Amino acid sequence: MKSRKYSPVFVIGCHRSGTALLYDTLLSAGGFAIYHASFPVYSTLLPISGDLSVARNRERLMEVWLRSMQFRRSGLPGEFRSKIQDECRNGGDFLRIVLGEVARRENAGRWAVYDPDNILHIPTVKREVPEALFVHIVRDGRDAALSLRKVGAIRPLWWDRQRWLLAAGLNWQWTVRKGRQYAQMFPSDYIEVHYEDLVTQPEKALSTLAEFLDHDLDYSRIQNSAVGRVNSPNTSWKEEAQLGSFSPINRWRTKLSQPEIAALELLIGDCLEQFGYSLATKDRRSHADPRLSLMRVLYPRYFDAKLSLKSNTFLGRFASTNPLQLTQAL
Repeated sequence: MKSRKYSPVFVIGCHRSGTALLYDTLLSAGGFAIYHASFPVYSTLLPISGDLSVARNRERLMEVWLRSMQFRRSGLPGEFRSKIQDECRNGGDFLRIVLGEVARRENAGRWAVYDPDNILHIPTVKREVPEALFVHIVRDGRDAALSLRKVGAIRPLWWDRQRWLLAAGLNWQWTVRKGRQYAQMFPSDYIEVHYEDLVTQPEKALSTLAEFLDHDLDYSRIQNSAVGRVNSPNTSWKEEAQLGSFSPINRWRTKLSQPEIAALELLIGDCLEQFGYSLATKDRRSHADPRLSLMRVLYPRYFDAKLSLKSNTFLGRFASTNPLQLTQAL
């Protein structure tokens, strides 16, 4: 097998599934370029900028990026833009140029990328960064949906405006299935890590991951370095942290009502079981509801359509710039 020790690592997964924790765990291990920011190239920068083989689109990219938190965190000088304009022709080039330079300045052997939405762009990433490795962190869809609902991340369709939890659960299912679907194209360069294992059995989980990445992920060193979320959990449940009762696993058992659990498992139960999670509802058929059946059919198509319009049409130019945290509006 070709050595992986210098291959870039893409940390992917559904939002609110522990992607930040896993990314910061890798940074805490040493050997990776320390870059304290998500880097939404494929999900935000490219849709806004357009095809980077076109010079004016590269100018647009730089106009946006130089105003972003991602640029400020890179520590690179503004003059670095000339290298990007001269050499960058796609998202993979941009990542290599920027993060490669960050790694060079830090004398780090490799770099990693944190953007959960890269799970939706695996084929494109692999085409543009052939040596890329993908680490998909999977969390119990009930806990992920609960967290997504709390932060208001997934908006249901207007006629389902009271069903934030269910829309979030369906988004989790759509996302993790995309990951597994694309993994079949690159099975040797993809691995899944369960969030629950990373939290409760970190040494075992990291041992398996270390072998896949060909990287030393010593747990003691990670604890001592404790970069970012390793030291301070990225939680939407601040009240738990304040009371000293922070417990991110199986939170759904106490935070969701039985009808909510039943409805959620009716929608995503098959997927939960496919990813190794047992169900609490014994007979899901007894909770059948035609409206839920419609959601199960409609929402994956809705998510697919949104992704296609954003990635493949001019409508991507109007994508939200919120992930970039711009210093001033465009």
